[in-house]
Amino acid sequence: MALTEEEEERLADIVRLQPTKNKELQKRWELESGSEVHQYLENHLKDYYYRDDNSLIRATGEAAELLGIDPGVEGEEDGEDGGVPSVIRVPELEAQVFQVVAGPKDRSESVVSVLNKLREEFDVDPEAEDVRSALQSLRRKGVVEVVYRTVPTFKLAVERDAVDVEVV
Repeated sequence: MALTEEEEERLADIVRLQPTKNKELQKRWELESGSEVHQYLENHLKDYYYRDDNSLIRATGEAAELLGIDPGVEGEEDGEDGGVPSVIRVPELEAQVFQVVAGPKDRSESVVSVLNKLREEFDVDPEAEDVRSALQSLRRKGVVEVVYRTVPTFKLAVERDAVDVEVV
């Protein structure tokens, strides 16, 4: 089936950002709700996406081939590095978060701590919720882990130089 320009652009988002959630796509596509995202996916891209065992949205291999775009996570599926991705493609805020969050051997840190590091390092002032979302997205990609203390805290699950981060 032939895709419109908008459908191709949105499918490209799925390929690059996978694994992703309705909420991430809702924000990126400027839709009103996660239900709208679901309806769009079902009505326009049904043949090109699926939900994995964790209900995260992923593009089919056919979608990536059709668009000639590399998936958002490379190296994880083929068993290289014990399931650690070698490349992730993420929005700019996620790339910045990856650069400042505590390393795998460091003590994990709160969302507010990561937010303060972002302010110092990059002179940006995102909302705490956006930082939390970025950390959770990186967690789903397998490069950040959560350590539960009084509040959920975060640190890298991999060495920073083990993953190439590409901004999309």
